[in-house]
Amino acid sequence: MIARLAFFFMRIRRVFNSSEWLIKLFKLDVSTDSANEPGIVLIQIDGLSKTELERALAHNELPFLTKLIRHQHYHLHQMYSGLPASTPAFQAALFYGIKTAVPAFGFKDSQTGEIVRMYEPSICKKVEQKLKETGNYALLKGGSAYADIYTGGAEEAHFCAAALGWGHSLRLKNPLTLVILLLTNLYTLFSIPFLLVIEFVLAIVDYFRGIVAGHDFIKELTFIPSRIAISILLRELTVIGVKMDISRGFPIIHLNFLGYDEQAHRRGPNSWFAHWTLKGIDHAIQRIWTAVHRLTPRDYDVWIYSDHGQDTVTSFQKTTGKTLEQVVNSVMKKFCPSSASVDANGETSIQTHRVKFLGGVKIQKLFSVLTNTSFNTTDNEQHQIVAMGSVGFIYPACKLSLKQQALIARELTSKEKVPLCIVKGENGDLSAWTVQGEFHFPDQITDIIGKGHPFVNHIAQDISALCQHPDAGTVALFGWCKGASPISFAQENGAHAGCSPEETNAFALLPIDVPLAKTPHGYLQATDLRRATINRLTKVNDTYRKLRKNAKDNKKHELRVMTYNVHSCIGMDGNISPERIARVINLYAPDVILLQELDVGRNRTDGVDQAQHIADILAMDCHFHPAMHYAEEKYGNAILTHLPMRVVKTGILPRLKHKANSEYRGALWVAVEVGNKEVQLINTHLGLQRRERMQQVEVLLGTEWLANGLCKDPVILGGDFNALPSSKVCKKLNDYLHDAQGTMKNHIPIGTFYRKFPKVCIDHIYLSSNIEVFNIQVPRTKMVQMASDHLPLVVDLYI
Repeated sequence: MIARLAFFFMRIRRVFNSSEWLIKLFKLDVSTDSANEPGIVLIQIDGLSKTELERALAHNELPFLTKLIRHQHYHLHQMYSGLPASTPAFQAALFYGIKTAVPAFGFKDSQTGEIVRMYEPSICKKVEQKLKETGNYALLKGGSAYADIYTGGAEEAHFCAAALGWGHSLRLKNPLTLVILLLTNLYTLFSIPFLLVIEFVLAIVDYFRGIVAGHDFIKELTFIPSRIAISILLRELTVIGVKMDISRGFPIIHLNFLGYDEQAHRRGPNSWFAHWTLKGIDHAIQRIWTAVHRLTPRDYDVWIYSDHGQDTVTSFQKTTGKTLEQVVNSVMKKFCPSSASVDANGETSIQTHRVKFLGGVKIQKLFSVLTNTSFNTTDNEQHQIVAMGSVGFIYPACKLSLKQQALIARELTSKEKVPLCIVKGENGDLSAWTVQGEFHFPDQITDIIGKGHPFVNHIAQDISALCQHPDAGTVALFGWCKGASPISFAQENGAHAGCSPEETNAFALLPIDVPLAKTPHGYLQATDLRRATINRLTKVNDTYRKLRKNAKDNKKHELRVMTYNVHSCIGMDGNISPERIARVINLYAPDVILLQELDVGRNRTDGVDQAQHIADILAMDCHFHPAMHYAEEKYGNAILTHLPMRVVKTGILPRLKHKANSEYRGALWVAVEVGNKEVQLINTHLGLQRRERMQQVEVLLGTEWLANGLCKDPVILGGDFNALPSSKVCKKLNDYLHDAQGTMKNHIPIGTFYRKFPKVCIDHIYLSSNIEVFNIQVPRTKMVQMASDHLPLVVDLYI
């Protein structure tokens, strides 16, 4: 009855859901997949390193992410970004499985000879086309993408560099699209003006701080509107779109929050201004999470990660008093005189490409996306230098010998304060130069980056791939090496793309049951995240964590038992999902599970043998006992375990004579081996009437069951008793056995019903006197609350 009321109110809420109205208004397509199908919302926090994430968590700047870790079984993983440590390279690896797809954020296209940057729509499209031609599966196929570099094969892409503006489905609508979106999202409509005022005040303060610090007046002024657009407007439009896509049932949704990365470039990754944006991002994630756990057409997961970190840097110009262009020119004229020209004064000069140092990369990218402007730069001059962030390349006008390249690298590092230079040999060999001299690559990688680098196992091969990329320059410049203070070749306070520990130190915040492949080095990469995403969407490796164990390993006689009324696997969102029940069980890794209210072959639940299906997912043995038969349909209880099990007895419990139409109730008795002992376990589900329950308990306490000579200690009786601890039924049971929740000192019984507001404890586990309880938990995560109208009761026992 309570569940039916819950379904009714959820349907009412869905009727008034703004996303549902927008879908109908715009006549958008809706997924026709089954509600049991999995879905993933992938949230990228651009540029946030694991170090800065942990700092923000410690200072309570991310309260919702903290809640996920503490109460929703999320685990924080370290992730290596790969090289270059930038969004275009990382998303290529994630979306298409191709590492080092580009050598840097800016480089010279070897085919066209043009200097390109990975916020230019035409360039992003070109790179993505090459990624598609590899034949690798596009991760976002059939889904949607927001504020990314590539579309990832998404059905609909919005504000992506490779797909301008709103996706095709919304661009076709009338010009009032944005107005209608805001009007139907009242929170956004009222919060945006308020947040804009706050951000504007902060931007003005930041502006004057920048002027005092000697920053460029015009750049500081133009940063104000772009900061507001990225930190608020783009973020809010993304949240609105994602909520609609969740209601539409897209299998995968990817979004990228850019605000922190842009602020970190400008003021530094650990600055107050950068961390201020994290609060808005945290709240945006909370709203997406809430949308996912309402009445949705899919069983969605929310995964959160970053693509790279940022390092606090000093600009090269501030460090040396000269621009990188000036430094490279002065060095190159010594080794490439044939490309020199004589100016009017008879002096030799070198024709070079004037480098555009862009600290605010995301500003340019957003501008290009919103205005359909392409930033193409063609340069007919000879020596070309491309340096954005902490990685740069020199493209000389003349062919240099290996000796000349080495001399250039040595002079740049020893005299001009470039931390690290790497040059390519004829056979693909690399030589690295720092202020300490020359090092052979990759044999002396620890001399270049230090033994303490967290990703030393992969950094050598990635530096090699970066420097030998067809579009990389003859000499590669890096803003960091062991013992050097990080620098950027652009005018900025935060930088990335290079190989420093902080730039490459990303994170992934994932549910603990995500099927991740074991990595010997202890951290994830983009390809690991890609593989886990595909496995989740295609239901490969649905056995999240193989729980089957060797009984001989359980020598401590410890046993974890769960009792769980699963409501025929019909969740509070109306979706039938044995897979979700299996995930709930798996989260708590019980040795024995007592399940009630299971359907086997019933039309109302798609004819699935729910007991066996859950057991198969968990790699457990199962015994099901039907308390009720409807022709070929069955309904009853089951016991699942990975331990050796034998069935002792099954039976139907008595009903009241004057209640002939009442539901049949049953009991199932098995013996399970725990170490060298045999434990008797009985699973039951008692009736709804007090007199009926009392009759059923008297039978269970009689000679057929608990008083049976075969039922020797240790004994465990569990299930849904539909009775409170203070009831006569429970008191009678306590005369023979002990309620697990009543045996622990200072423990107040925890309610197990009704799911979101569990005020009553009607699910119990009773134990014989020779069993000790050392832990009790009643999980209350969002997934658990959605999976059934009951919460599971989990007890840890010592036999």
